Amino acid sequence: MFAVAQFTLAAEVADFSWKINSNYGFNELANSLRWVFNSVIFEELIFRGYLLYKLIQWLGPKRGVALSSISFGIYHWFSYQVFGQWMNMLFVFIMTATFGLMLAYAFYKTRSIILPIALHLGWNIVTLTVFSNGSIGEQYLYSDPEGGIKLLSGYSALLINLVLPLCLPLLVLMVLKKAQLKGRVNS
Repeated sequence: MFAVAQFTLAAEVADFSWKINSNYGFNELANSLRWVFNSVIFEELIFRGYLLYKLIQWLGPKRGVALSSISFGIYHWFSYQVFGQWMNMLFVFIMTATFGLMLAYAFYKTRSIILPIALHLGWNIVTLTVFSNGSIGEQYLYSDPEGGIKLLSGYSALLINLVLPLCLPLLVLMVLKKAQLKGRVNS
């Protein structure tokens, strides 16, 4: 819902539209979903399945969650190919480290990798496969004119590309905290 809201609002504010890719079929969808699934599983097994698990053992939960989140943010400088572009690095770090914080906290509180995988998979499927926002090219929807979400600037870019996506981690953290208070997840 948050990703759909982000991309829908971006089109409204920047005055562009999302068009259906007429060349997008079952094979493209299957390849895209395979790519997204593989990348999410890879990242989750590294950052939550191993790194966070070990960091919690070595440093405790607070430091482990923090260091795992920071590592996740730094990793995305390279996967997004923004290393050396300071403003882009800052933006990518804030977005992905915060998202990593949500995933790490979900892993820690549930003692399971299932919720982080589901949250990560859901976000990436919508952003990459539905709205073509990533490294796998044009997918189901593409922006008209080309560039779409990059047409945003100023406060609208800040609100739509930073504040709105950060609401999802905040919501998940609040839900997990509330579930902890009710005894549904580990304290």
